Amino acid sequence: MYRYVITLAILLSCTLAASEMDLKVMSFNVRYGTAMDGDNAWPHRKDILVNTIKKYAPDIIGVQECLVFQADYIVEKLPEYRWFGVDRDVSGKGEMTAILYQHDHFIPIETGHFWLSETPDVPASKSWDTSLTRMASWARFHNPETNSWFYFYNTHLDHRGEEARAQGVAVIADHIATLPEASPVILTGDFNAYAQNSRPYEVAMEKGLLDAWTTAKERVGSKQTFSSFKDPEPDKDARIDWILYRGSITVFQCETVLYNENGRYPSDHFPIHATLHIK
Repeated sequence: MYRYVITLAILLSCTLAASEMDLKVMSFNVRYGTAMDGDNAWPHRKDILVNTIKKYAPDIIGVQECLVFQADYIVEKLPEYRWFGVDRDVSGKGEMTAILYQHDHFIPIETGHFWLSETPDVPASKSWDTSLTRMASWARFHNPETNSWFYFYNTHLDHRGEEARAQGVAVIADHIATLPEASPVILTGDFNAYAQNSRPYEVAMEKGLLDAWTTAKERVGSKQTFSSFKDPEPDKDARIDWILYRGSITVFQCETVLYNENGRYPSDHFPIHATLHIK
């Protein structure tokens, strides 16, 4: 497991009494940038994607299927963000579960990665019936303005292996369980499983995680989060992209973002945006 400690001074500052803070987070499967998607290929939608992020201005974003050149493009156009991540196969060329953050307000005190397998500390390891290597990235963030801190995780579960999806959620939840009990934790991801109607979702709830969509004081947008670049189907309940959390967090609003430009969407998934309050 990779882990980096920034400075002793920052760590010491986090021992002071923490204050409350509001936080905007987003989960966004950006669709890998080399896909042969015709009119919806990356060059035709990359600025729509940037405009989506700019419109909502989330503090932290968990992106899935992201390639290095896509993350670099986003921060080039939106320099208020920085990103970190590693590709799942550790080849330097593959998809990442990268995390983007507004660097003027948030400092990643620690960052790390682990793989969704029976040997999570082994890079690129695979287990169960997974079709592809799967992983999670995480960070402990500090906001110096409020002296608040929280943990943020991001993942992308397998699209074929049912056992791998359930076990993958368990690996992440077990990692979260090693943190101090009072720690606020947020988990974003493309879970490739329907919320409230799948074993991965059941495992997440059994492990003490909560669903921002179901607990939000206000819900906006569709219950469908994968659309293949099309408009959502009315009344379709198919949430496979979730924002989960643990700890003293209140969810004011959770939204399935339907932003598009002239009918063209930024990705084949709708991003999920949540406004939170951390106590």
